[in-house]
Amino acid sequence: MLAPLSRLTAGGFSIGIEAPLDNDWTPAGDAARRQSGRLPGEPALHRHAELARLADRLGFAALWVRDVPLYDPGFGDAAQVFEVFAYLGYLAGITRDILLGTAAVVLPIREPLLTLKSAATVQALSGDRLLLGVASGDRPVEYPLFGRDFENRGANFREQVALLRDGARGRLPGGLEVLPRLASPLPLLVAGLARQTPAWIGEHMDGCLAYPGTPEDHLRRVAAWRAVAGAKPYASFIHLDLAERPDEPMQRWRFGFRGGRDALVDELKALRAAGVDHVGLHFRRNRRPLDETFHEIAEYVLPLFPAPWAGTRVPAEETCDA
Repeated sequence: MLAPLSRLTAGGFSIGIEAPLDNDWTPAGDAARRQSGRLPGEPALHRHAELARLADRLGFAALWVRDVPLYDPGFGDAAQVFEVFAYLGYLAGITRDILLGTAAVVLPIREPLLTLKSAATVQALSGDRLLLGVASGDRPVEYPLFGRDFENRGANFREQVALLRDGARGRLPGGLEVLPRLASPLPLLVAGLARQTPAWIGEHMDGCLAYPGTPEDHLRRVAAWRAVAGAKPYASFIHLDLAERPDEPMQRWRFGFRGGRDALVDELKALRAAGVDHVGLHFRRNRRPLDETFHEIAEYVLPLFPAPWAGTRVPAEETCDA
């Protein structure tokens, strides 16, 4: 099996999914949230395992999860709720092929040795499917609650990257070691600049997790990334509402669009032409049932961007496992 970063870019372009696996940013989804008593932005999780298994079986390249330690009503988005490494360990146990990525772990508020141990554990349990997205964080309220300095997060980020790179070797008293040992170097992808210079990011990171944007936005961003990082992977995301009519025209909004699968294919081709290596699809705005949407994309879109390592896809008429 290819290493995670090689798999992410195998075939020149790949398509993944970003959790949470719900569509709670739709009118119907928001009504269900209110009825259930969930907080604004708190996702419905009753189908997350079923949908994760389906995404794996259908041949999506990666499943990305966010790291949001505390719910902040000022942001209004609880993300995927579960502690990120515990959740990845669970997902590793119920999936077989799909890469498991973080988008992204906020390093400066975490205890460095435990972050290393958690990442190495997920790497081992998943069969080397971990893509470790990392960031310096942008929610000031979290730092004092974790006993961390917000203003010093850039320096803290660099120190933690160094520890993740060397597995804490030489940083512990004699005879002590963090287990499990890293089977291979952790693939580190950065969200934003993490309070670093572009040159530092290009040298020390293995890939880029870029904010969503239009193909024109990414054309500029990819050029800036390539200037400092060469051919290292560049990934981004689309907030998608896949219309039932295949030919429904695109209606753009911030971070994505609504449109039929023809519009989705055109957008993905434009992103690939702009130099994007991977796109994760985010479905919280999607009005249709997610299993139906996953099947349509797997049947009509994924074959246009084939990944040579992908597993066998199930026919579109099959339903999710319970």
